[in-house]
Amino acid sequence: GAGGFGVPVAVTAPLLVGLGFSPLAAVLIPTIGHGWAVTFGSLGSSFNALMSATGLDAATLSPSASLFLGLAALPTGLMVVHAADGWGGVKRLAAKAMIIGGVMGGVQYLVAVKLGLWNIGSFAGGMAGLIVGVAIAGWGEASPTSRERIEAKPLLIALSAYLVLILFTVGILLIPPIFVPELKQALGEIAIKVQFPETMTALGYISPAGTNKPISIFTHAGAILLYASAAAFVIYKRAGLYAAGAGKRIVSDTARKMMTSSLSIALMVAMAVVMQQTGMTEALAQGLANSVGMAFPAVAPWIGAIGAFMTGSNTNSNVVFAALQMRTAELLAYSVPIILAAQTAGAALASVVAPTKLIVGASTAGMEGEEGRVMRAVIGYIGGLVLFISLLTVLGTIFD
Repeated sequence: GAGGFGVPVAVTAPLLVGLGFSPLAAVLIPTIGHGWAVTFGSLGSSFNALMSATGLDAATLSPSASLFLGLAALPTGLMVVHAADGWGGVKRLAAKAMIIGGVMGGVQYLVAVKLGLWNIGSFAGGMAGLIVGVAIAGWGEASPTSRERIEAKPLLIALSAYLVLILFTVGILLIPPIFVPELKQALGEIAIKVQFPETMTALGYISPAGTNKPISIFTHAGAILLYASAAAFVIYKRAGLYAAGAGKRIVSDTARKMMTSSLSIALMVAMAVVMQQTGMTEALAQGLANSVGMAFPAVAPWIGAIGAFMTGSNTNSNVVFAALQMRTAELLAYSVPIILAAQTAGAALASVVAPTKLIVGASTAGMEGEEGRVMRAVIGYIGGLVLFISLLTVLGTIFD
């Protein structure tokens, strides 16, 4: 929910190996299991990219996107159980997996759509699933002969960063609109907004003048993450978990690690804007509409999936292909929110098998050099999930 870009597998796989799972199962379980949460994870960075690329707001996009991804959590649970323990495990744990998947998807929808907190939709869904999972884990199982007591203080300190993130997100995004609407309006007015002139290509394609999607200085997801990070640092510092000079090392290491991903995203955005402003997206949309026609709803999730596999993330796929998907949907008179939900859902589910993420996951489970084996084992599961989204998209456009 808070992490992304390979972090879920990198953190979880070693823990599963320590619990006795085989290295392959330890990689497969989190790889398959977190795809449903990608779009509304990482403080909603992928969803934010979807909004920025299309110019549509969260109220328009979040219902369909969270519904598709929430429903995908149901087969995801069954696939995780199958990857861990085969068909025997599915028969034994199917009910629990479906309950947990339903809770995660339902809470994500509630938080992202009804509360408008799409920044923490996946985080809330994952936490709810964890709580329910712990509660029902013992159903039908033999009672343990002994229980290990967990001290509350170390656990609270360990979770404090996530608790602070939730408090800042809720406090900034939810409380002002309800209790202090004037404050929300004042904070929203402090934003980066640039006026762009009308442009025309040599072939006569005109892009009208307009402004960018305003970037709020105080309420942007990046700003919230910065506030929460600073508060968490203070908590861990006072708890004696950081040595002298830790702050400088954290800042320098973070800056060094973010350069590659930040540069790639910036270049992706630049390419997408050039394509849109010069008419290339329009030409591709017309060609796509003419070539696939009425089959477009079934194809849309696969475009997002291929984009995520090629570029390495849900965010990049949305940046590159969201405008194309939207324009094609308009040309074919399909529901734009449903098609864009297919785009981001397909990209989210397929982003987990991007080569860079598989390399990271395999290395943390002691499977360096066996990435091909991991890919062969996981590709069928992910293909099945994207196919499931294709079915939902077709049904959604039929009954829209």
